Amino acid sequence: MEGIKDKVAIVGMGCTKFGELWDKSVEDLLVEAAYEAFEDAGIGPKDIQAAWLGTVFSGLTAISLAPLRLQYIPITRVENMCATGSEALRAASYAVAAGVFDLVLAIGVEKLKDQGITGVAGRPGDVGNSTIGTPGIAPGYSAPASFAHLATRYFHDNKLDPDEGKRVLAQIAVKNHHNGSLNPKAHFQNEITVEQAVNAPIVAWPLGLFDSCGVSDGAAAAIVTRADMAKNFRSDPLYIKALAISVGARQGTMRQDYDFAHIEENRRGSAMAYREAGITEPRKEISMAEVHDCFTIHELLVYEDLGFSPIGRAPEDVKAGTFTLEGDLPVNTDGGLKCFGHPLGASGLRMMYEIYKQFQGKAGPRQIKNPRLGLTHNLGGQSGSAICSCFIVGNEKG
Repeated sequence: MEGIKDKVAIVGMGCTKFGELWDKSVEDLLVEAAYEAFEDAGIGPKDIQAAWLGTVFSGLTAISLAPLRLQYIPITRVENMCATGSEALRAASYAVAAGVFDLVLAIGVEKLKDQGITGVAGRPGDVGNSTIGTPGIAPGYSAPASFAHLATRYFHDNKLDPDEGKRVLAQIAVKNHHNGSLNPKAHFQNEITVEQAVNAPIVAWPLGLFDSCGVSDGAAAAIVTRADMAKNFRSDPLYIKALAISVGARQGTMRQDYDFAHIEENRRGSAMAYREAGITEPRKEISMAEVHDCFTIHELLVYEDLGFSPIGRAPEDVKAGTFTLEGDLPVNTDGGLKCFGHPLGASGLRMMYEIYKQFQGKAGPRQIKNPRLGLTHNLGGQSGSAICSCFIVGNEKG
């Protein structure tokens, strides 16, 4: 099977500040992100041959991109839960790789604060319920509850005292808050201490306030072109090495043997990406990663699911500072979902925006040294019933 490695490149990106943006509409956010990307690539709307819009709640059709003045070109709206922004980039990239278009736009947006969506209250019909389409019948199952199950089981299986486990999770929150404090576009820019995280109000035990990401407004965009055209736009494009997605069939919610200590889609999706990119030792070969830290326990599991830490050893790596800005494998250098924020349709592209800036040496005080391969990871859904996207990019064409 022929993959997408080095067939397409990103030559422009844009990203709004994320946060409670009461004074900005969906249209405002789309225009801001897209026009930063246009300017970055040295193009205008008239140069775009096709576009993909990713949003979960903030637009029903492709006409939502009308403010960008894209005149009568093919536009498609896509949605894949929290992996929606990545899905827009994947669709755009494959269209270019197939030779259908030469220059396209992928953009993701979400305006959640005005809608009152919190992510705490589960709703009948949410993904994972067996009665989708029957409102009022299925029990609610919230995101915090789902990930709290993972935490308690992980503590049990790895013989972590709950107090020690909470302190490990707190260290992840402290790391991401530190990184977010260095990022002017992040929703939350405040440093915290381990004690603050450990003693914060509980959302779903053992997960507290600082173990949970925020609900945000925001947008992010990417300009994608053929790899052989990339340097016509800029001297430092970002080449796509792998675009993998793994979607489960709710095996974890239906089977009795699910361990609640890993996400199978994470393991399979990352394995697919590593094969396509030719990576055999991810911990050594990946320079940085932006992962889906919707809750600190998920970032901990991701370290193991993606092969950054041996199974059961992620807490040791957290304590050793492996994933800090100064560590061997920096993770969530921009603050992650935890501090940059999580407008569902934009998050995947926001992750790529951070890698793009890091590889250009434009990340300011959070800049890492000499990155070569970067990874983005999204998870949509919940434990036992999930969608995983795992993308790998590099600054050199192989």
